[in-house]
Amino acid sequence: MTTLRSAGVLLHRRTPGLEVFIAHMGGPFWAGRHERAWSMPKGLIDPGEDPRDAAFREFAEEVGVPAPDVDYVDLGTVRASAKKVLHVFAGEAPGFELDELRPGTFELEWPLRSGRTATFPEIDDARWVPVDEARALLVKGQVAALDRLEGAA
Repeated sequence: MTTLRSAGVLLHRRTPGLEVFIAHMGGPFWAGRHERAWSMPKGLIDPGEDPRDAAFREFAEEVGVPAPDVDYVDLGTVRASAKKVLHVFAGEAPGFELDELRPGTFELEWPLRSGRTATFPEIDDARWVPVDEARALLVKGQVAALDRLEGAA
């Protein structure tokens, strides 16, 4: 079994409690779901690509703006799923605000087995949430990154 490698950016701030910036995944599979339907901005690492470069590329592609220019800590990898490992880079970004969500898109055969292709946003919402709320919202495999963040913050 081939393990897929991905990388993501986990922004955080203190207000005074710890908050993280997460995104609701787009497309028909995630529509109408709330808990376990959110993710840090992330994506697959291209062959030969540095994980940090991939994390920042994916943040810009998914959110529509570059990740803020702050110091980032390498939190290492977490097992995102049985087939995927996620390399996480955390940055404290208290001044980061998203004026407008401009997500990238992906194509998918929809409805399934219809032969038609539709275009969907990679994410359809992004916001700051308290870390305890994020524990219930993030897909299960990413929750370990919150533990690492709290240990490093």
